[in-house]
Amino acid sequence: MDVGVRSAFVASAEAAKMMVARRRGLIVNISFWAAQKFVGNSIYGIAKAATDKLSADTAHELRSSDVAVVSLYPGLVRTESVMEAARAGWLDLSNSESPEFIGRVIAALSRAPDLIARSGKIIVAAQLARELNISDIDGKQPIPLTLSSV
Repeated sequence: MDVGVRSAFVASAEAAKMMVARRRGLIVNISFWAAQKFVGNSIYGIAKAATDKLSADTAHELRSSDVAVVSLYPGLVRTESVMEAARAGWLDLSNSESPEFIGRVIAALSRAPDLIARSGKIIVAAQLARELNISDIDGKQPIPLTLSSV
């Protein structure tokens, strides 16, 4: 809660000051399906639910300034710890995403003509990538996770 939710709140508040002054911007908070379904442990789910609520309410407050705020759900990201688990045989990486993929998705989202209409929403990164024709660094498009597939 202190690291994830608090840092998202503080960073959003500071970024919003600059974005409101410019009357444009995009704040992206990284969340996950644990906000809607038990995944791992309760504190993780509580933190992700708080992140989704932070995004939705901040979007409401900043809409008149043309600042969009979203919660973005990545899939299985090939971080160092994920790669270590995969080497140990614990994870299947066939539908994983590079760390660069989420950056590509965010960059495309920032240029989307309907950005403000997406504000306040939960966005699945792989689903948005399909909509905007964004590929990962290996040329693949990951299959979007859903609540039932998590």
